[in-house]
Amino acid sequence: MPVVLPHILTLIATIFFAAPCEYEGKQFSLGESWLSTNCLLCTCLHPIGVGCCETTQHPIDFPDWCEAHYDTQTCQISVVQKANPSLPCVKSMEHEWGSAGTPEPLNKVLDAGLSR
Repeated sequence: MPVVLPHILTLIATIFFAAPCEYEGKQFSLGESWLSTNCLLCTCLHPIGVGCCETTQHPIDFPDWCEAHYDTQTCQISVVQKANPSLPCVKSMEHEWGSAGTPEPLNKVLDAGLSR
């Protein structure tokens, strides 16, 4: 019987020190955080598993003549002109810019409604 005990202790030690989380083929320890290949911030939450969340803010209020471009190298999103994606989307006199295509920014529209 005393011979079995060292084997059990070795097995327990091996399991205890093994990384509790695996993600994209890599091992991570409890509480460890990393940036995944698709720009998610992940954390090892053993015994629950791996928890991930987006690190980028997605633009939602921009003119129809613009679009959001996602750069996987930098994990950043930029709003560019559809006609020429090399140019950023900026407010100009010829284009309306505001919430839902309104000419006024959303905060001015809301302030006007609150002051009544």
